[in-house]
Amino acid sequence: MNMLDYNKTSFLKSYSKITDIEIQDGIEIAFIGYSNSGKSSAINALTNQKKLARFSKTPGRTQLINFFEVVSDLRIADLPGYGYAKAPFLIRRKWQKVLYDYLEQRNQIKGFVFLMDIRYPLKKLDQKIINIALHKKVSILILLTKCEKMTISQQNIQVNTVRKKLSFFLGSFEILLFSSYKKIGIQKLKSILNNWYNKYTILNK
Repeated sequence: MNMLDYNKTSFLKSYSKITDIEIQDGIEIAFIGYSNSGKSSAINALTNQKKLARFSKTPGRTQLINFFEVVSDLRIADLPGYGYAKAPFLIRRKWQKVLYDYLEQRNQIKGFVFLMDIRYPLKKLDQKIINIALHKKVSILILLTKCEKMTISQQNIQVNTVRKKLSFFLGSFEILLFSSYKKIGIQKLKSILNNWYNKYTILNK
């Protein structure tokens, strides 16, 4: 079983449109979530690099599809955050079109990591995009971020609530409590991504 060294992950390239992406080989794990759900922080924590994925206190800053190479045939795709209400309507539509085009057209996707602030999980757009992702029939992980902001009992309530809601329309999925700030869930996230990658490599031998 391959144990990947995420510390060696490097920035690959950014794209504003799906039609511009010329990378075809290997597989991609898509990191998806609302603006300010902690995507960039999670990628930086996963790779143990403070500035690999740029983040800002201004929600909606990530407007491109940013690719990071873990190994030659595995990439992380950091997708534009959605749901930032203060952005102009046409800008929001543009961001969502980039996201939807990627989800529907990119066959290299082999796993989705949905990041949700544990205090506000499964908002309207989360559910809509999970439904789109279902058509890919690939692995899905729900990452409940910023879990340090809740007590353990509150965390458990949220996990059970999310699991119950998702069980109605999502067949197989995992839920992981995560905190970039407190370094909670990082090793488990690595283990899950390793399993996804090894599943792909076994199928393609």
